[in-house]
Amino acid sequence: MDLAPDPFRLHRQKGPILNAEFQGQHVPMLLRHEDVRAAAKDWHTFSSDAPFRVPIPSEEDVRTMRQLPVETDPPDHTDYRAIVEPFFRRAKDPGMIQQVEALIDSMVADALPLHSIEVVREFALPLQSRAMAFLLNVPVAEADVWIGWGTHVFRDGPDGQRKGAELEAYLHQRLDHAAANPGPDFFSALAHASFRGRPLTRTEMMGFGNLTFAGGRDTVIHTVSSVFAHLAAHPGALAFLREDPSRVVHATEEYFRVVSPLTHIGRVCPAHARVHGIEVPAQSRVSLCWASANRDDAVFDNPDEVRLDRKPNPHMAFGAGPHLCLGAAHARLLVRTLLEALSRRLQSIEVLQHRDRVENEASYQRTVGYELLRVRLHPRPPQPS
Repeated sequence: MDLAPDPFRLHRQKGPILNAEFQGQHVPMLLRHEDVRAAAKDWHTFSSDAPFRVPIPSEEDVRTMRQLPVETDPPDHTDYRAIVEPFFRRAKDPGMIQQVEALIDSMVADALPLHSIEVVREFALPLQSRAMAFLLNVPVAEADVWIGWGTHVFRDGPDGQRKGAELEAYLHQRLDHAAANPGPDFFSALAHASFRGRPLTRTEMMGFGNLTFAGGRDTVIHTVSSVFAHLAAHPGALAFLREDPSRVVHATEEYFRVVSPLTHIGRVCPAHARVHGIEVPAQSRVSLCWASANRDDAVFDNPDEVRLDRKPNPHMAFGAGPHLCLGAAHARLLVRTLLEALSRRLQSIEVLQHRDRVENEASYQRTVGYELLRVRLHPRPPQPS
């Protein structure tokens, strides 16, 4: 993978705002690192209390409930987040780390004898789903259902509404079972949780579940596939990581910076605002463009270069401020463990076939991840004991 061109570079040089268009509406995009970070922290001016409108494009057509906790502001956001945060902290638990290490090691071992493997759907999607089962403390066999939803629960295929309905039916089923048969799993925690002294409503439970399965799924998958592609294009990177395993931590952060799997996210101005000279009417949206901020040369030296030992690396692939991604530790664990396994086991990776995933918007075109990436893994020769 050669680093895809930065579609926001020229816009960023001209000014802090790109007046973009989404779904027929003009949405000012904040482009510069400093401005994006400041806006992410200023929830009074740039609110997330906007059901269906935080993602861009909006999701009124694919779900029926507010996603929690992301589509709220403090103090509601703080209290909602506390309900599910213990599960997302499991990514730092030694027992779960061991589970993920064993999973990735076995998946790489299974792929090595094969003539080829398609990374997106045969490796990254199962990895994301099975590791999610560890995170939610449910049987790993449950992941087989989630794998069937594809790389994006709503957008993978022509009928997003139908797939959204499938997810909602699944969540109702799991929550009904958990209400009657409580256990130590994520669904039971929701079914028996309270918010400020009252039980969660079913709609609130569904909002948590909807975000959990739709929110960080494709982003992890696109990052994993991009890691494979970069290591294939730069075989010296495997040796570089192998020489000093501590480099894996910095490399993990650099991959998130350069991939920036979530291009941007929406915020709504509750009151009329003037944003860098642009008038934003009340209840209109702005975009916080993580992908642009992560290539800002005012912050990153040679931002268009992949440096696996880059430090410091104040990227915003996981956002910033109170809405910092709940799944950040989980995503970091997966990529870090993957890099450790690939550098330990592989001599090189050969790309046999690829098809880029391209976001074609009215105001920009951005390549992020792959629709298809077929590779052959070449193992390291036996090492002397």
